[in-house]
Amino acid sequence: MASTNFVDYVKIFCRSGAGGPGSMHLHRDKRSAKGGPDGGNGGCGGHVILKGNRNYWTLIHLKFQRHVYAEDGESGSGNLCTGADGKDVIIDVPLGTVARDADTGETICEITKDEELCVAVRGGRGGLGNWNFRSATNQTPRYAQPGEPRVERSVILELKVLADVGLVGFPNAGKSTLLSVVSAAKPEIANYPFTTLVPNLGIVNYRDNRSFVMADIPGIIEGAHLGKGLGLRFLRHIERNSVLLFMVPSDSEDIHGEYKILLNELKQYNPELLDKKRLLAISKSDFIDKELMAEMEKDLPDIPYVFISSVTGSGIMELKDMLWRVLNEE
Repeated sequence: MASTNFVDYVKIFCRSGAGGPGSMHLHRDKRSAKGGPDGGNGGCGGHVILKGNRNYWTLIHLKFQRHVYAEDGESGSGNLCTGADGKDVIIDVPLGTVARDADTGETICEITKDEELCVAVRGGRGGLGNWNFRSATNQTPRYAQPGEPRVERSVILELKVLADVGLVGFPNAGKSTLLSVVSAAKPEIANYPFTTLVPNLGIVNYRDNRSFVMADIPGIIEGAHLGKGLGLRFLRHIERNSVLLFMVPSDSEDIHGEYKILLNELKQYNPELLDKKRLLAISKSDFIDKELMAEMEKDLPDIPYVFISSVTGSGIMELKDMLWRVLNEE
């Protein structure tokens, strides 16, 4: 099932490498019995690094990799030899991943670009060898610095789908059907609520070989910000969409009312979502005639709107034109 292949939330235990201790060493050979201090520095411990990878779209590859350990740095040695640094551990994550400290809730970083790197847990620095502590009054220091200890941290990785256009609507509003018509995506479509259990992405082809990305977000119901329905789990995916396309079916009893409910759920979840550009698509318009459309237009929200039918294709090109204009507005 699709839901088993989509993971957008994992908690992993990360441990960086400890820094290697510096060396306390005094040079001795057959020509110099008292050659002085020559202890080298310890190597740095390895980091745990997150790396953006556009080829990933889910965190499922981390579902069973809950413990990540980086290598410790090696200790320094005589003849001013520095210990080897511990190897870093690089974790590939999909674009749109947010890393947070599980204990404090502090945001560590957000990965939004391919090949972008973020140090989730920093390795310890290596200690200084006794060569670094020599002075005119202390020509033979007999001590060295220990390396910094390793750092342990539980990190929550949370995926927020990146898309140009996010589809927002109640269950069975026709979001999945629209995505299947305008792109090559194949979301599950059925005549019952909550058919879509995971976000689906599709690349929408536009004129002159141009395109944009559309995301089908699972249906929202009243009280979603309190955890009802699929709740908060998928509301966060809307945060990463440039434009929100609200979808309300033409057979709805109150289109304006449903739009207000959806808008309120977004506001209650995150008021900043109201700053995003909003459009309205009245779906399933093949059920109504032009006379009824004109009557419905009198009580529609004060945002750009279009009547569409994914079955007949009516209004689809007009919708694409509208979305493209809004996406490219300065």
